[in-house]
Amino acid sequence: MAAQFNHFDSAGNAVMVDVSGKDVTSRRACAEGKILVGPEIFARIKQGQIGKGDVLGTARIAGIMATKRTGDLIPLCHPLMLEKASVDFELNEEEYSIKATCIVKTSGRTGVEMEALTGVSTALLTIYDMCKAVSKTMEITQVHLLSKSGGKSGDYLRGAEE
Repeated sequence: MAAQFNHFDSAGNAVMVDVSGKDVTSRRACAEGKILVGPEIFARIKQGQIGKGDVLGTARIAGIMATKRTGDLIPLCHPLMLEKASVDFELNEEEYSIKATCIVKTSGRTGVEMEALTGVSTALLTIYDMCKAVSKTMEITQVHLLSKSGGKSGDYLRGAEE
């Protein structure tokens, strides 16, 4: 069955989806991505030696703030009252990378996948911004939705659809 694009009306005009008829349910989404920073930036972040300050602390706050502004950034995305937003990091010394994970929760009529993806992307972009004076060769990669729950379409777990 072909996917329907519900952000367009019958004339092909972009529209915000009407969610007023949907039930309010508990919604949760988790997204992740990583940034390859290289050995020098990796060591400086671990040692707290980036001139702009606490890289991961700042990136965490930026990611959380971004989840709350997703409706302002993504056209046709509903502004949501979020109940939880968190950003966590995992450092991988073998590949000199930092994985960011963002979890967002709400009770509402529409999901929080875009908020989780925006949060993780913004956190990674903040790491880039804070470290670009050391090197501009960093690479943001593998940004994706890990899971989501709630709503009419039900649960999603990356890899389970195969």
